[in-house]
Parts: sequence; structure tokens; C-alpha cells
Amino acid sequence: MDYNIEKFKEGIQNLGIELDEIQINQFISYYEILVEWNKVMNLTAITEFDEVIQKHFIDSLSIVKAVDMNKKIRLIDIGTGAGFPGIPLKIVFPHIEVVLLDSLNKRINFLNEVIQNLNLEKIKTIHGRAEDFSHDKEYREGFDLCVSRAVANLASLAEYCLPYVKVKGSFVPYKSGKIEEELVASKKAIHVLGGKIENEVYFNLPNSDIERAFVIIRKEKSTPKMYPRKAGVPTKNPIGE
Repeated sequence: MDYNIEKFKEGIQNLGIELDEIQINQFISYYEILVEWNKVMNLTAITEFDEVIQKHFIDSLSIVKAVDMNKKIRLIDIGTGAGFPGIPLKIVFPHIEVVLLDSLNKRINFLNEVIQNLNLEKIKTIHGRAEDFSHDKEYREGFDLCVSRAVANLASLAEYCLPYVKVKGSFVPYKSGKIEEELVASKKAIHVLGGKIENEVYFNLPNSDIERAFVIIRKEKSTPKMYPRKAGVPTKNPIGE
């Protein structure tokens, strides 16, 4: 099948990224596996090649506007779903170590298929809830960077994610549109969890009017052991509300 690769190249060049043929072929394979698996399970509502390129691949990679991904990084992607942003970041920055966490085993099976087909190394999947694994000493405060495109308010998301981040590391959620109110409402939670909002980066995805934002949350001190609370509590009762 013919794909409009030039549009993809143009989009990532706007992010200052160049891909070789192997990486381009990995993205094409990723797309084809995604569409095939999506026929039997709900991975994404977006299936057209150009839309997947824009709204999943380029969006995942746009974190380069906020974080230097050329450094040696151990990264965890919380609620990764169909592998966004973790797998695109691994394809483009093969030196980083990646852990993908998701609560649905079907999605983990899909992710393992992608990893195997793309011959990706130093990447693993874990099946479970974010609240549980962050109390595991192998994962708690074990990452330089935690990312998430999961849809949740920032106060709740911070409770799920900040426990994974090393002191001096960062949690960077992918957010949409205007987030000023959400930032104000999350400040207490972020402080309690040991973080501090260091910066916000607002932009449109290349060649689109899709508004995106990154919040760079720096981990200043260890998260108290009681956090995160039991499953469901951070969502129903965010810290500070």
C-alpha cells in the first residue's frame, strides 16, 4: 500500500527530527499492526494513515518541544493504551529505556506484538494499575521521566505518575487546549506529591490547528509513601479538593 510518507517527514522535520529508512518502515509496520488489531479490539478511533501520523505519531514525538530526548533516559508511559507516546519515542530515540504500563491485558498483547515485529530493544510492558506498580520498589522513583497521554485531570494524574519519578526527574503529561484552571486546581496535589510546576509549553501540532500543551513537573522531593492511594480514589477524590 502507498502511504503519504512525505507529509510525515515534513511534520517531524517541524519538530527537528530526521528519520532513516529503518525508522520509517518501523512506523509503517506499527500503523499496519494497529489497524489490523483494531478490527477486533478498540485501540483507537483514528485509523486513516494521515490522521494516525498527525494525531498519534507526531503528537507523541512533540514532547521534544519540552524535553531533551537525546539524553540517556529511563522512561515510563502510564496508561499507554496503543503505545502512545512510548513506542514512537522508542523508535526515534532507540537509546532510551522504556516501560509501557496499561491495565488491559489485550492491549499489552498488542504492544508485545508491535515490540517483537519492530525488533525494539530495552522496552518492556507491564500489565496492571498505576496505583499498584508505583508501590513496587522496582518501579517506585525509578524513572528519569514519566509521560502520559491518559485523559484525567492533572491532580489525579499527578498522583498516579509522580511516585514513579526519581528526585530531580520529571513528569510531563500531554494535555489539550486551555489548561490554566486545571493547573491552578492541581498545584496543591503536585506540591504534596513532591513536585513543582517548572514550565508550560503551548503549541499547535505541525500543519494543524490542534492545540496541545506540556506541563513540565520537576520532582523536588520523594513522594510520601501513602501515595498513590487505593484504586479509584485519586480520580474520585483528588488531593486538594
